[in-house]
Amino acid sequence: MNIAFLFIAEPYQCYHGLAVAFELRRVPGARVTIYYNDPESVYHLERIRRAYGEAPFDYIRMKRNLFARVVERIRIFGFAKGSIYRSNEPDLLAYDAIFTVEDTAFRLFEGRRATERPKKIYLPHGAGDGTVGFSSRLRMFDYVLVAGPKSAQRMLELGHIRADQYHEVGLVKLETADLLSHASGPLFETARPTVLYNAHKTRGLESWSTFIEPMLADFAAHDAYNLIVAPHVKLFRRRSARTKAYWQSRSTGNVLVDVGSDGSVDMSYTRAADIYVGDISSQVYEFLAEPRPCVFLNPHNIDWVDNPDFAHWHLGDVISRPQDLMPAIEAAPARHHLYRERQEARAAASLGDRSPGAAARAAQAIVAFLRR
Repeated sequence: MNIAFLFIAEPYQCYHGLAVAFELRRVPGARVTIYYNDPESVYHLERIRRAYGEAPFDYIRMKRNLFARVVERIRIFGFAKGSIYRSNEPDLLAYDAIFTVEDTAFRLFEGRRATERPKKIYLPHGAGDGTVGFSSRLRMFDYVLVAGPKSAQRMLELGHIRADQYHEVGLVKLETADLLSHASGPLFETARPTVLYNAHKTRGLESWSTFIEPMLADFAAHDAYNLIVAPHVKLFRRRSARTKAYWQSRSTGNVLVDVGSDGSVDMSYTRAADIYVGDISSQVYEFLAEPRPCVFLNPHNIDWVDNPDFAHWHLGDVISRPQDLMPAIEAAPARHHLYRERQEARAAASLGDRSPGAAARAAQAIVAFLRR
């Protein structure tokens, strides 16, 4: 049983799936190989491996043709993933299965019959509600590992998976985060209620451009709170060092601006905060592993109430204007009782089995699938 793990995107995705590789290589007769694309991934792969106390892996950088290397140098364009997949297909054909946390891997082996290629196994990197997690790309995978019944039910209703084609395992990242919990002391010198602002980058849905400056001004004027500004790492991943340094410099005594450190990818901030402020990031469910007050930002005035892509907005007050932000934050603790029961139910459906062993359950499901 020869399995390749692919980490083609930014390093944050390593936290969602690497632990499954540790469990799989304990299976007699199983061999696991780790492929990565972003050179920064090696640091994170090693960080996770050491936290688990696992033996070293040999990491293989994915092959990139000239086009992919040029695109990578022009950071604003990201990765030429389609080209990278094509460059690596000849090597990947030698495996029995390909494990990925990135649904762009649907492009692998396009045009080949299922009997003429490795099995493609997909574990989504997150348990959110956004439409991107429920696209028809799912149909191109042979097996899907989901965190909880929410995702499974929606995928089934859309006809993207079959009843014998998936398994619920829980959120692997939760147990990885348990091993990586920071023990370096408090984030702020003065203990205050802490607010986390976790902005996403999706155009037409993002709140950053509307809210960040008024938010920083509000917290400068209200020292009753600490604020962690930790947007999704992709918001700044392709920006210049100068731009990143500028935003980091906006930190103050009660404001921590983090545009991409370890803490922004390992759940340090979702665990440290008392109140969550955000838009569409699936990290809200990582925060709601422990029910706490939430405020959601809708600057584009989206008609969201009956849209399943925004189901998490039913778990806290929703505002559209920056001037309503601080009043909503101040009111959130007293209003939490209105949402707590709903948060608990939605977190259970999203995160699934939170008992120890999510990675082991995923590995067992993969082995059972491959032995059919």
